[in-house]
Amino acid sequence: MPPDPTPDDAPSAAGGLAAALRDWSAALGAERVRTDDALLDRYAATTLPSAPRPLAVLFPRDRDQVVACVRGARATGVPLYPISRGRNWGYGDACPPRPGQVVLDLSGMNRVLDVDETLASAEIEPGVTQGQLADLLEARGGALWLDSTGAGPDTSIVGNILDRGFGHTPYGNRPLAVCGLEVVTGRGEILRTGFGHYADAQAHATFPYGLGPSLDGLFMQSNFGVVTRLRLWLMPRPQAYGLFVCSLPGDGDLEPAVETLRGLKLDGTLRSVVHLGNDLRLLSSLQTARSLGLGSGALDASRRAALRGKAGIGAWTFAGGLYGEGDQVRTAGRRLRRLARARGWRFELVTGRTLAAADRLAPLARRLGLARQALARLSAARGLYDLNRGRPSRGFLAGAYWRHRAGLPERFPEHAEPALDDCGLLWLSPVLPATGPAARQLLELVEPLFAAHGFDFLVTFSTVNERSLAAVMTIAFDRTDPAEARRAEACYEACFEAVMAAGFVPYRVGIQSMPRLAEGSQGFWPTVARLREALDPDGIIAPGRYEPDPGPDPGRENRPR
Repeated sequence: MPPDPTPDDAPSAAGGLAAALRDWSAALGAERVRTDDALLDRYAATTLPSAPRPLAVLFPRDRDQVVACVRGARATGVPLYPISRGRNWGYGDACPPRPGQVVLDLSGMNRVLDVDETLASAEIEPGVTQGQLADLLEARGGALWLDSTGAGPDTSIVGNILDRGFGHTPYGNRPLAVCGLEVVTGRGEILRTGFGHYADAQAHATFPYGLGPSLDGLFMQSNFGVVTRLRLWLMPRPQAYGLFVCSLPGDGDLEPAVETLRGLKLDGTLRSVVHLGNDLRLLSSLQTARSLGLGSGALDASRRAALRGKAGIGAWTFAGGLYGEGDQVRTAGRRLRRLARARGWRFELVTGRTLAAADRLAPLARRLGLARQALARLSAARGLYDLNRGRPSRGFLAGAYWRHRAGLPERFPEHAEPALDDCGLLWLSPVLPATGPAARQLLELVEPLFAAHGFDFLVTFSTVNERSLAAVMTIAFDRTDPAEARRAEACYEACFEAVMAAGFVPYRVGIQSMPRLAEGSQGFWPTVARLREALDPDGIIAPGRYEPDPGPDPGRENRPR
């Protein structure tokens, strides 16, 4: 990385930005190089307590324009912060981790370049959204399904994968479904990974490792380059599919549930990602604290239990998909039902027929006042049913508004934008072994910290693979209240320190935690820095992204500039 600017460097730094803007305007057109305050404010909008504001925003339309942007950044020393669509809510939104950067918005690069029906894959640009690809696959007959996250149809597939996000289906460990990238490195060079750099390689879309070192992982959670294309494997539509939902009555059911799910994942009964959420996670997806008339503090135990009873949910609920031939789905469903019955858990298998029958019976049931809770549960399950077959929904964004002072916006969920709507949202996502004792240890470590700072404890454990759980914990706060925002920040810091000290390292972090990633690490981050020097010697791609603070360098003053 170049040295930090000294006062003598300040005029040249300002001149560098002016020169860069001229270069970028010549390459992209002046209309695609923006510095107006209203737009910069929009890109500075965040769900965090605070985040840096960009210097400018660039809108390239293709790879060659990205190359021009990177070369202009190298020539002038003005760093770029690439985003796919800027909806990284709870982790940093569209904001760079450090000030003094120019956002490189790739949302205009939104072409689906290829769909291979035979080998079940698609090649996409970073601006392609979940909804866009899902709609295209459905229009082509629905033979292929996309794995989808709960972040809604307007979010980028590439952006989520590059942060190692996960979804719901058997392809839910999304980075494992990547088969080759096209990258513009920090040198302004084009790199194709896997077999993609061999012009006639026939297996470029089917064999991700290529020949020689496998490089795809270098560009996930890193700042080595700008990904401009990604080949993604898709899921062939199964003959049969059903959503299972299992409600656990007591807090003591958490550990046996984790043990049960691990066994079912390891023996292949369950192939999807299974999400195990507590009662507050479900309650926040159905209503907001404002709609319930709650104050600013955390829910007390008695009110929480009352809300749980009214909604007809347990202390914990887990859900996932069953896929295969009809006999396979029925057999797996029967096994799950037996296990649930033995534990006293309520089990439901939701199919297309179940939902159609519920639609037919709902008007009569409402008139007679019958089965209201069951019908409400089926209505909530409809979104999960679609999500587990690759159909994204904006409805799951309701949880981002749990502590929003105004509640859900008008016309929700259309046009829901948590950052622009001033939602307060901090996510902390430690990974733990898929064992009941580990899950209990994490809860006993973190839940008291939420309570001490006055926040509801919203958590979901997700089976990202057969042996690990990701615990996504949400600090939802009123961002318009400065005191509450400070408490949220303090709560996050206390929880981050606690999970790191206990060895529950997050699978991804927000921009506010990236300076601290070297704490407790041995030898890893200096190696990462040396790799970056090879691919981005001037440090102009996203300084600070998954890059710890270097700390004091006593030799800096003695080095030539």
